[in-house]
Amino acid sequence: MNLPSKLNPSLWKAAGFGGFSIFSALPALHLNLSQQEILAIAVGASFAAGLNVYATVATLGLLSHAHVFQLPPALHLLNSWVVIAIAGVLFILEFFADKIPVFDLIWNALNTFARVPVAALLSWGATQQMSPAMQVAVTVLAGLIALAAHGGKTAVRAAVTPSPEPFSNIALSLGEDVIAVGLTWLATQHPVAASVVVLIAVLMVVVTIRAVWRAIKRLFSRENLEAKSSV
Repeated sequence: MNLPSKLNPSLWKAAGFGGFSIFSALPALHLNLSQQEILAIAVGASFAAGLNVYATVATLGLLSHAHVFQLPPALHLLNSWVVIAIAGVLFILEFFADKIPVFDLIWNALNTFARVPVAALLSWGATQQMSPAMQVAVTVLAGLIALAAHGGKTAVRAAVTPSPEPFSNIALSLGEDVIAVGLTWLATQHPVAASVVVLIAVLMVVVTIRAVWRAIKRLFSRENLEAKSSV
């Protein structure tokens, strides 16, 4: 897949040997991006990665093969069927692991070291045309957004896991998978709309985490009172 000759190749230059890196994935989604659009894409993709990083990577690769958007030469690795297959296998693994009560909490904890860093790295590459200060700021913002999505997902799972029936976990996991794929597509096609969705979602995550934390504190307080009264 070739980009138009008028496109400046330096725009797609990324850190790594020969510029062969996934870092420049996001700016490649459109040929002419304003800084506001780049920021919006980074915001949308970061939240999606915070929910399911493997689905996000696989979706970007598949959208490229479907010619929904063009990938730059530096992103040929992501366009590779090998990379798409690996992301797909990991997505399938997460699809099942994420629906098993208790084990899903362990899985999500381990994936903290994948979701947040990948979101930050994608944003770092997406903002290479910006000033160094802005690039660092957007990268940090992307990492925080991914962490918020990941934290909200983990908090909700912690609240639902004690439920004796498995259907709540399964429904939540399916919803997260759909949101990750849908938000990745939306970020590539309508970045501003995706950023608005993420803003609303982050506010909901903050409210949810606070509610779960208060519920856990009330639970432990009640248990402590019962333990003292039984002595």
